[in-house]
Amino acid sequence: MLTQTLNTQPINTQIGGKIAPVHPVSDQFGEIAGHIGLVATEFSYRKEEEIYGEDEPSEYVYQVVTGAVRSYKLLSDGRRQIGSFHLPGDVFGLESGSTHRLAAEAIIDTTVRLVKRASLEKAAGTDVQVARKLWAMTAGELRHAEDHMLLLGRKTAMERVATFLLEMDRRLAVAGMMALPMCRRDIGDYLGLTLETVSRALSQLHAQGILGFSGARQIVLRNRARLHNLDA
Repeated sequence: MLTQTLNTQPINTQIGGKIAPVHPVSDQFGEIAGHIGLVATEFSYRKEEEIYGEDEPSEYVYQVVTGAVRSYKLLSDGRRQIGSFHLPGDVFGLESGSTHRLAAEAIIDTTVRLVKRASLEKAAGTDVQVARKLWAMTAGELRHAEDHMLLLGRKTAMERVATFLLEMDRRLAVAGMMALPMCRRDIGDYLGLTLETVSRALSQLHAQGILGFSGARQIVLRNRARLHNLDA
């Protein structure tokens, strides 16, 4: 589902007089654009608004500029399994087939860039650097899917929560603080746990002095070594 267009312009250029807030190390679209001058379009989505649905045609590839996105699948009994959380700089929507395997939804108010998939594929067919970068992005998604499969299949509830916190610490922490965009129900649907189990695990980690809370979704890791031991 596409909503109001904000801008259409070459990637890695100024937007409204300011550089788009995508971390340069993570700006994979920008790296590709340096070779072929792709044009990206920006769209904004409100909190909980669908970006695309499961089985919809995969006509675009997306990058989060601000906000956060969840990719998920609804099971036949109504349960939801979240496959990934996409944060600023992340690219998502890459598919091997012609349709999206999962749905994508804005967790909070979010802005994304998108480029036509056909344009990327055409560029990859003529530019080896673009092909390599697309392969690197695809391989990264595959590694995440494999890690997620192992997490769901082999780890205990506490190990899953510890793994999640370490992942978010690596991707989100600023000055020692994690400001999580997702709620505990989202975390549970990502880890294959109930809301109550997630809350109980976080409370236990807090009681053990491993983490602290500063607001509903702000977490400080006070003992990363112990958390790593739980994740081992």
